[in-house]
Amino acid sequence: MYVIVILAMIAGFLAMRLYSVLGKRTGHEQEPAPRPADERAKVTVLQPRPTTEATGDSVRLAEGLITPAAENGVRALIAADRTFDVPQFVDGAKGAYRMVLEAFWRGDREELAWLCDDDVRASFEEAIAAREADGHSLENRLVRIEKAQIVEASLNGRIAEVALRFEADIAAITRDRDGNVVAGSMTDAVGTNDIWTFTREIRSADPNWKLSETDEA
Repeated sequence: MYVIVILAMIAGFLAMRLYSVLGKRTGHEQEPAPRPADERAKVTVLQPRPTTEATGDSVRLAEGLITPAAENGVRALIAADRTFDVPQFVDGAKGAYRMVLEAFWRGDREELAWLCDDDVRASFEEAIAAREADGHSLENRLVRIEKAQIVEASLNGRIAEVALRFEADIAAITRDRDGNVVAGSMTDAVGTNDIWTFTREIRSADPNWKLSETDEA
């Protein structure tokens, strides 16, 4: 059963963490203490649990977690990888959403490199560099994730892609180098709607899924 791994996430496996990849968002959660690289290496972004196999019923029973348009794609993933479990994948994706956001907000390039593919990482790093050049810092907080739902899934050869729609409330503040508030407010959360796509090579020994695309819903 896949668990979108990235630190110590969701109830038993990871505690996860974009302003919008290129200014598409304005949300945000308080920065947790960074973990050493060797400790983070012990976790995986989407980690299958080999002891249990999912079945087609996983799709039928995952009410509200999959849109009708994504059902066939999810069934194809389950047929190709019997450890793929919809509820656990969605839980893991929520953790990853939080983790990526928090890494971006605090400018943690190393963690973003671990969680994202090269294109998404490069976009984040460009935005971080621009922010730093302006002398700005983010004081953001992810208030809550209202909803996470698989809206598209596909298997292209060995490459599996799963896109999820996230509806979340984010509070954000931008400060200048002197600590003055440039924009935002921690008392007013902003609703965000995003679609993030995660990718993994099904037969890879690496169980991690990486963020490969972000967009506004």
